[in-house]
Amino acid sequence: MSEGIYVLNNIREGGFPFPSVVLVAGSAGTGKTTFSMQFLFAGAERGEQGLFFTTLSEPTHWMLQYASTFSFVKKEHFGNLVKYVDLGPILDRPADEILKYINDRIAEIMPQRIVIDPVTIIGNIIKENYRKFLFDLTNSLKSWQAVTLLTGEVRPGEMYPVEVSYAADSVILLSLKAEGNARRKYLEVLKMRGTDHRTGAYPVSITREDGFVVLRARF
Repeated sequence: MSEGIYVLNNIREGGFPFPSVVLVAGSAGTGKTTFSMQFLFAGAERGEQGLFFTTLSEPTHWMLQYASTFSFVKKEHFGNLVKYVDLGPILDRPADEILKYINDRIAEIMPQRIVIDPVTIIGNIIKENYRKFLFDLTNSLKSWQAVTLLTGEVRPGEMYPVEVSYAADSVILLSLKAEGNARRKYLEVLKMRGTDHRTGAYPVSITREDGFVVLRARF
């Protein structure tokens, strides 16, 4: 499945495996949400249903205001081919109830593309049940015949959220590296089951006009 990220096709073969669960990991400001939104709206342009779960309890109009600054966002898709669900109010429930709620929303909408942003907040809340929750979640997500992006916040000293990486089929790392007085964004495909992909970190640009772009400089 094409993710809609310009030039990313040059890094890995043919798009994300379908169905699959992809971890998009990185620290704050690396572009995880932008990457995920562009993935959903690229699908909407092809007539594919998208579903965005947030764990941050942000009002829908905040998300729309943020997303609408990018040219890839078509407002007519928001609420139609790209639907938004806030998981924040139910995250104090037991893990099995959270999983049921997610599955119920998926069953209502039947999306081909799903985002949970960021999944690591759930781990901060349910703690000791987190690894089992992730195993059950990823198995359930793949049974729905969709490609799911799970974004994960990276803690200081770690490359990616280890618990999520065990459960995911693919791992994409987004990072910031100091270069002189500036910081440049990079993307690296660490794992992608069932595909050939290039290794190494590739420079990234994020602009309102083009969205998330993997630059050609390394090809």
